[in-house]
Formats: sequence, C-alpha cells, structure tokens
Amino acid sequence: MHRLIAAAAVVFTQTTFAAEPFPSTYEPAASQPTLIKNATILTGDGGRLEQASLLMANGKVQWLGSGDIPADAAVIDADGKWVTPGIIDVHSHLGVYPSPGVRAHSDGNEATAPVTAEVWAEHSIWPQDPGFTRALAGGITSLQILPGSANLFGGRGVTLKNLPATTYQAMKFPGAPHGLKMACGENPKRVYGGRTKAPSTRMGNVAAYRTAWIKAQNYIDEWAAYEASDKADKKAPLRDLELETLAGALKGEILVHMHCYRADEMMTILDMAKEFGYRVSTFHHGVEAYKIADELAEQGVCGALWADWWGFKMEAYDGIQENIALVDRPKGSCSVVHSDSDEGIQRLNQEAAKAMARGNAVGMDITPEHAIRWVTSNAAKSLGIEQHTGTLAPGLMADVVIWNQNPFSVYAKADQVFIDGAMAYDRNNPELQPITDFELGQLAEVAR
Repeated sequence: MHRLIAAAAVVFTQTTFAAEPFPSTYEPAASQPTLIKNATILTGDGGRLEQASLLMANGKVQWLGSGDIPADAAVIDADGKWVTPGIIDVHSHLGVYPSPGVRAHSDGNEATAPVTAEVWAEHSIWPQDPGFTRALAGGITSLQILPGSANLFGGRGVTLKNLPATTYQAMKFPGAPHGLKMACGENPKRVYGGRTKAPSTRMGNVAAYRTAWIKAQNYIDEWAAYEASDKADKKAPLRDLELETLAGALKGEILVHMHCYRADEMMTILDMAKEFGYRVSTFHHGVEAYKIADELAEQGVCGALWADWWGFKMEAYDGIQENIALVDRPKGSCSVVHSDSDEGIQRLNQEAAKAMARGNAVGMDITPEHAIRWVTSNAAKSLGIEQHTGTLAPGLMADVVIWNQNPFSVYAKADQVFIDGAMAYDRNNPELQPITDFELGQLAEVAR
C-alpha cells in the first residue's frame, strides 16, 4: 500500500524511470553456523590448506584455519574430502533453452535483427528448468545466463544465484552487473547473410558494430547535453532501449561478453574497443585465444574457453587442448572454463581437470590450487562479482562445495553444496536434492 501511495505522488516525466528495473529479490536461505573441519581446502585464489577448518555463519565465510566456534554450530567432519568455493559458470543458456528442449522453449535468440541490444535474457528465463538443479548437484552456485549468438549484439545477460525459486528475480545475483552478449564470425553471417540490409561478411559485421556504437555515442551526448541544460525549454531525448544497453557498455556499467573464435577477429574487436573507449570483459569460446595470450593478459581480458571443443565449424578448426593452460601463462591472465552446455555445466570441475591435464602433459606444472581459479575466482572476475564470491575469504559469500575427493578426479562428486552458508544440496539426503515443480508434475503423471 505504501509503495502505491508513494508512486502516486511522483510526477512522471519523460526522464523519470526506474533506475533498476526488474530488481533482484534474492534472499539467502536460512542457515545455522557451520564448521567444516579436517578438509583439504582450495581457497580459489591459489591457496591450499591441509587438514584445515572453515566456519560459515550469517551467510558469510567467517574464518579459515582457526577461530571462535559458536555453540550452536553444526559440525561436518570432512576428513579425506576437499572443499572449494562454489563453481561459477560464466556462459550458460539454462532457463532460456530449458529442458525439455522443444521449440516452445527456444527463447535464447531474438533472431529478428543483427542488433537486438534491447532484449534481456532474464525475460526469457524459465526458473523451472530442471537444468538448474542438475547444475547445483555439480557444485554450480552462480552462473551467467546469456542470449544466444545469432546476433551481432544479442542483448543483456544476467548473473544468477543457483537457488531454486519461482521467479528469476528471486535468483538474480544482488549487485551483479549486466553483461552485453556480442558475437562475431560465422554465426551472425549465417543467420543474417541472406537478408536484405544485413551483414553477410566479416567486414559487414564490423561495419554494423561500429555503426551501432556511433549511435550509442550520439545517444550519450544527447542526454548529457540535455542534463547540462536548464531544461526549461528543452525536450528530453526519447528513451531507446537498444541504445540504453549500448550506452551502458560504453560507460562501463554493462560488461561486454564477446563470442569470438579466431585470433585475428579478437584483435579486430580489441582495436574497435579502443576506438570507442569501452573494454571487452571476456572473449567466450576463443578457440584460438592461445595465439594472443599475451595481448589478452596485457589488456585485462578474460578468456572463457572450452577444454576440448573444436572442429565443428571452420572458425573452430585451429583449436588445441592446451588452449586454457596457454592463455593462463602470462602475468595478469584470466583463464576461465565455461560450459555453454546443459550437460557440461554438471561437470565443470572435470572440464577444468582436462585443461589442467593437457597443460601438465606439456610441462606446465599446474596444481589443483591454481586450476580451481578457472571456475571460481577468475570466473567471478569475468562477471564483476569477485568482491562477493569466487574465493573463500572472511566476509565473502559462503558459497562452498564439499567434494568426496580431489575435484579434479574423474570420480569426484559434490557431496554438499552451500549457497550463502545454507546447505542447498546434499548427495546423501534426498530431501536436500531439489526437484522443480515441473518435474514433480511429470513424476506424478508417471506414477499413475
């Protein structure tokens, strides 16, 4: 009632709109203080502690090693087990391409124009997708949901906490910046190449990017000029949802996530970013990222990469299994293992293990405490949430996974998963193995 009264008192003009539409309503689940003891702990920032303890309380990591233990703390003896930060997938389409994979559920690509920066992936998310709970069983505590790669500018992505909810707003990671999904190369060429006034070549792709960025720059300038005026006899510029997103990327408020395979194209994109004064947060897929590892590290660009996907189209042919390890070598690098798969997300720890093994096979000496960064702290950096999660440090979110053994083993399984200190999954307790309402309906029908 109070909100309605307050809203009625506002005089709406062309410049009055919500600063944060569709805000997060996420609230951590209730939890009790929990002590995990006798574990091998990988902190996510390169640290490794043996036979160590960790205390979670009030949704946060309180301490590692030793400290005060509340009288009401639950105690988990993790002797022989490993503990890591919650796994983060920076490239997922869960919810926008949910299971069952039928046409009615295909909501990831707004393939109606090369530039659809106005759309937001969160408005397609179906929270009942069983993929979310399957990912939870694989230790996934946070994930970015992106539009598909049909478009040059595909729209905004959103970061979620992987806690079951009725609405996507209740899963939305508080304070996480939006991402802008962009794509280069074959995908937009293939989708739009046969259409009138649409790019059909790589040079057409780049020209269309630049045209869109120029429009966004002009939009910023128009609003800046209006805000700097006395406004008495000025008419405010019209809102444009497409240009709002592009302007947000130019101003650094929205992170740019770029689907791109070839090294030469990635360098072209980096030059374009310099031209227009924005920063690429992450190149996704980047099958040839190893060829420009030094440049990526120098410019602070993450590479969100597959362990071994290659060869399924021409721009993916020059892939090597050492890609992630090589991108990881330079000082200041940011290698990330991503899934782009409703199945791969269930074993992202083992995808990272593949990359670690290939690096070690060529003499790089990559340890588990280093490689875990590819799916924890580096992933958090890619999404702009590293101040909240991705490492086990006092004051950060208690997003924690207890593994039955070394998480880089093919036999590794997540025994317990905590999100903000609350146990969200327990492999040995069916009551803590979430099932979506959609699945419950299907199971009830099967049982008849």
